[in-house]
Amino acid sequence: MATQSIQLYNEAYMSLMKGLKELHLPSECVPCDLLLTGDHAFPLAINSQGQVLMAASQYGRGRIVVLGHEGYLTPFPALIENALTWLRGDGSDNVSVGIHKHVRAVADNLRKSSFQAKVVEAFSNNLGIGVYVTDAYSVGEDPKDLVAFLKAGGGVLIGGQAWNWAAHHPKENVLLHFSGNKVSGVAGIYFSDIYGKVENLPVYPQIPSSWKTLKVGKDFQGDLEFLLKGISEFELRTKEGIVASEILVHGPLAFPIGTTEDGRAFLAGAYYGKGRVVLISHEGVLGEETKFRKDLSVFVCTAYSDEHVKEIQDFVAEGGGLLIGGHAWWWAHTHCGQNPLKDFSGNKILNKMGLSLLVTTIDEGSYKALLPFLKNKPQRPVVHNRKIRVNANTAENEVWISTGLYISPGLKTYMITPAEITNKGWKIQIGCQTDFLTANELKRAPCVSVDFPITSERMQVWNLWGGLIYLVAPPNTKVNGVEVIVEKAVSAPYYQSGKTTAADWSSLRTAPAPWAELEFENIIITVPSEFVRSLDRPDKLAAHWDKIMRSIADLAAIPHKFPRKERIAQESSTAQTAFTFHLGWMHSGYPIMGHTPTAAELVNVDIAKIKDMWGPIHELGHNQQRSCWEFRPHTTECTCNLWSVYVHEEVLGINRAQAHPEMTLTNRKKRTEEYVRGGRNLKNWYIWVALETYMQVQEKFGWDAFKKVFAAYHQMSNFPNHNKGKMNLYAETFSQTVGMNLCGFLKSWGWPIEESTEDKLSNLPPWTDHPMVQYG
Repeated sequence: MATQSIQLYNEAYMSLMKGLKELHLPSECVPCDLLLTGDHAFPLAINSQGQVLMAASQYGRGRIVVLGHEGYLTPFPALIENALTWLRGDGSDNVSVGIHKHVRAVADNLRKSSFQAKVVEAFSNNLGIGVYVTDAYSVGEDPKDLVAFLKAGGGVLIGGQAWNWAAHHPKENVLLHFSGNKVSGVAGIYFSDIYGKVENLPVYPQIPSSWKTLKVGKDFQGDLEFLLKGISEFELRTKEGIVASEILVHGPLAFPIGTTEDGRAFLAGAYYGKGRVVLISHEGVLGEETKFRKDLSVFVCTAYSDEHVKEIQDFVAEGGGLLIGGHAWWWAHTHCGQNPLKDFSGNKILNKMGLSLLVTTIDEGSYKALLPFLKNKPQRPVVHNRKIRVNANTAENEVWISTGLYISPGLKTYMITPAEITNKGWKIQIGCQTDFLTANELKRAPCVSVDFPITSERMQVWNLWGGLIYLVAPPNTKVNGVEVIVEKAVSAPYYQSGKTTAADWSSLRTAPAPWAELEFENIIITVPSEFVRSLDRPDKLAAHWDKIMRSIADLAAIPHKFPRKERIAQESSTAQTAFTFHLGWMHSGYPIMGHTPTAAELVNVDIAKIKDMWGPIHELGHNQQRSCWEFRPHTTECTCNLWSVYVHEEVLGINRAQAHPEMTLTNRKKRTEEYVRGGRNLKNWYIWVALETYMQVQEKFGWDAFKKVFAAYHQMSNFPNHNKGKMNLYAETFSQTVGMNLCGFLKSWGWPIEESTEDKLSNLPPWTDHPMVQYG
């Protein structure tokens, strides 16, 4: 949302809530949670559960205020007067308000106001009013005149709840068929069938917000059962000219219909206003399209024209159906410099509907339908009431605990947790791809993982994009054997060293979830399941990684048992990570994130020894860096490579010159000479140039010297907080460790060695034959 728009909505919010400090919700009025999807919709009141109980929006030239219970129309007269003033629009002098007879108490409250209240039987076009007030049950079966009034500039104030209606109409679609939604839905506000918690709500100085309001709008099981009836798989054949784009499914009322095994959508649907849309990411399967007319019930078109963008959006919002097909990859190829998400004609129509066409393509193949939603033929078997035994003994960091379960896109499930971990800082997390993307061009939704703080013993959880299910233990926590129950989920390929037997793995590796996890002594690796289906001996892979992780601990001079197991997780093959370093498509952290092309060497010992493991070990090295011996920004991308060199030589048996092209003797010598010619300026001492300094030291004194130096730092405290002080401490520590004065050597690299440091080390023999002597 643009800054200017945010300012306008904040001004609207302040106008609506003027003079109010808190809202004492009447206990006898149980509201419903309002679902906000429209670009112009914003909350007025949010409870502690993140439920929106009052909201406002715009549609066309008109405005609407929606209250989560009709009982809220009378106890807040100041709010109602503010709402009527805002609803009649800027500059309007029409003070006539039409009030449906079922909420005539509103008219009584307005007797002393400047508004002229008219109690009416129903809405009509000849009332001559500026604002219409009604409950959500009295708008009629086809309130098109009221919607037209709103669109033309009228104001609507409506209150109600849908949970009672839904209980009496269990087979009806609340979003489409509940009468109030036939009006408010066009403006992107929906009454839901979810109870709202009654509280006394503070009135904030600006629009309230809560991460808890970010939720899936509905359970799409019924939609998928209808759409996929009789369909078991989708065939995409490039030889027939069908090269489909990937679809970004990002709206709370949007859902995938056809996906690849790793969850990339090529067919999707959405609710928008009172209407629905189905998007096919190639027009080749559409057949004939239609020309746009307002009297259609369904409009069929391609994504290559922006001639009727607003008209099509209004057509769907007011109850029409849209079937649209097309791809964005060719457009992007022929429109260099433009942003496909914003500028491509199809996305101008679709973005508001929670769908977007990406430039990435879907590979040719046969893809199974999303059948976990279907009751009769589940393609991915759903497990029920799976019990998980949880052990945790955390130190200073939170820890993800794998459940070995996956939840499908849009599917909801309940989890039951014991009192030991309820309201204790624990969370349920769905999805391992926790990077939040801020790139100009997005290849996936900015955030595809979801956290749910465990605040009650039975919680409903979901993720629009699906994902592996984790329990997240807070720091400094110890529990043993507590039991968590997941009511409905999908099994994932999940191997645990020392627990999973060969017989277990023979069946587990074929588990249907698209993501797999391999948990070893000190590291957990998450990759697309396709990479482990043929993994016959995970025990050998475990031994391989155990050696790597122990060697990382050896160089860092820390115990072999890590306080928290490292994690490496993969994005999908075409997705992004939050950072893209020039050393590879990975970044460090918890978890270390990488692209799918790096998955093969993570789970195949033979490939790792051929293709090298520089990138993953580089990131594991980042996680071992310590500020006390880091000289940022010079060594940020340098000292982590000490672990890359060490692991390749000591574990993988690969010489440093073969481990990475930059480590050949030719390249090392060339860099050093260029650095010397440049005046040995520290501003040029970074990454590979800086690494050469450490390599020269290592080749003289060996790896044991580094281990002893890192061990010495573990015993120190009160470190300098600036590079000059830290570099002098390092010079002193390393010299004392190896019994040789390194000041001259380090000064030849441009280090700012102080006289006091040289005095401290003057009793040690100087390193006089170091490699930099040749450069004078």
